[in-house]
Amino acid sequence: MGTDDKMRNMAEKARGKAKEATGKATGNPATEIRGKGEQVKSDLKQAGEKIKDAGKH
Repeated sequence: MGTDDKMRNMAEKARGKAKEATGKATGNPATEIRGKGEQVKSDLKQAGEKIKDAGKH
């Protein structure tokens, strides 16, 4: 996994956590759900990158 990809995935996950927290704090379930979705998306991308890396070795 390239360093750039790792950084992008970590940033996306952080944005998702921030949205989730904002949604909880403001009582906005839609924002909270979007934040959770971004976190899951980031986790899936990271897993895919790890699989690609494992195939290279």
